[in-house]
Amino acid sequence: MIYPDWPLQGVVGTLSTTRQGGVSAAPFDGFNLACHVGDNPQAVADNRAQLQAQVPVPIVWLEQVHGNTVILAEDQYDITHTPPADAIFTRSSQFALAIMTADCLPVLIASQDGQEIAAVHCGWRPLVAGILAKTLAHFKTPASQLHAWLGPAIGPQAFEVGKEVVDQFVALSRVHSQAFVRQENGQYLADIYLLARQQLSELGVTAVSEHAQCTVSNPEHFFSYRRDGRCGRMASLIWRK
Repeated sequence: MIYPDWPLQGVVGTLSTTRQGGVSAAPFDGFNLACHVGDNPQAVADNRAQLQAQVPVPIVWLEQVHGNTVILAEDQYDITHTPPADAIFTRSSQFALAIMTADCLPVLIASQDGQEIAAVHCGWRPLVAGILAKTLAHFKTPASQLHAWLGPAIGPQAFEVGKEVVDQFVALSRVHSQAFVRQENGQYLADIYLLARQQLSELGVTAVSEHAQCTVSNPEHFFSYRRDGRCGRMASLIWRK
């Protein structure tokens, strides 16, 4: 497990899994937490049970679709429901919010007092579609009193994209051009951490911590869809203490 190093450990619980541990067989070995990748369902159930044993409240999962829908989980939220969405927000202390990734950027957000929390799946498509702005709109806490943590994701030396991706981000803000480096083959290397930081800054969130390990270049610890294609998923979780 990775435990975020940020100033809010006293008011929120957080963790991010790796591929190590678990019972899944290759190519999902070993701690795959996704039901949709073709893994044995019982292995996924066993892995999720292992994770749940380390979390004091029930975990809420999403069906992530690389969009910009944000789910609001109130006290009466049905934890058996897995709606199609890429972010989840709550003020409840009854749930742990989970985001699954295998190269995309997991972003955990909390108010300074830990009363409001969110988990966001920030692939490039959700980012360009405004997933962070839509998530922050649910917070009553001023953006200046929010903290964000960016977990393991594809690194800036591994994330090659086409000009069409660059154009979409630059159309949002010229500052995003700083996050892309053109290559000799006409493609671009993208820094998804910088893109997220830029958007958070423009939205008023300046307290940002990160655990910037590249998922592609670290096969021992992380699943990577870009590296392997068929693979498992890690999860990043946040809950109120």
